[in-house]
Amino acid sequence: MPLRLESKVALITGAARGIGLGIARAFAAEGAAVVLTDVRDAPGAAAAGSIGTRACYHRLDVRREEDWERVIASVLEQHGRLNVLVNNAGITGFEDGPVAHDPEHASLDAWHAVLATNLDGVFLGCRFAIRAMRARGTGSIVNIGSRSGVVGVPRAAAYAASKAAIRHHTKSVALYCAEEGLKIRCNCIQPAAIMTPMWDAMLGTGPDRAANTARVAADAPLNRFGTPEEVAALAVHLAGDESGYTTGAEFNIDGGMLAGAAKPPGPKQT
Repeated sequence: MPLRLESKVALITGAARGIGLGIARAFAAEGAAVVLTDVRDAPGAAAAGSIGTRACYHRLDVRREEDWERVIASVLEQHGRLNVLVNNAGITGFEDGPVAHDPEHASLDAWHAVLATNLDGVFLGCRFAIRAMRARGTGSIVNIGSRSGVVGVPRAAAYAASKAAIRHHTKSVALYCAEEGLKIRCNCIQPAAIMTPMWDAMLGTGPDRAANTARVAADAPLNRFGTPEEVAALAVHLAGDESGYTTGAEFNIDGGMLAGAAKPPGPKQT
């Protein structure tokens, strides 16, 4: 079978680890040239090296316009085009330890820090991608949202708000590109409970990790965490030409959490 992303050039933010790295590996395996970006330079460069000659690494702080200008210019100079952007970079606000993120006690600085990365980063990514893709008139933008953008999260209010905004910005971008007569599509993947290093702060690394993991997994009807590879499989579909009629859509990868079941079903009655 032909490679699904052959000859495409894809840029992935937050690609040093986790979902972003899983997507980069899947894209390269399907024939794409992949540009991994992150602010973690050593892991990012190592991740690109582990993929091989199809991959390279650039430092990109998604909050900074000048970083976007520099990286996009480099991609266009090296490859002559940008076909796919995956806006994956994101933070929860708990990376450096416990901090108040509930609606009553969160500081304005803490609120702004989460939105700057999660929402401003997606806005800037979409803006620069549209401009880079306009010359060819085609492309695919994949925004990584979250189940937390669909339901409220009482003690992670900024994270939930940022991911909810990504859902709607995805639709605005999709409609704008269609109005402009561009075949640039924009879609949103909304994962939940995907086993990545982002969960370390919540699951811990000590003897209680297994019990904490089982407790969180029990919230999903499928009773397990998802994997970056499962998210990457959908990203490949949305990046490729086979999804050419799909835009402004959102896709949940959550083990059934948003399907309506409050907890996994009990044993089948016979």
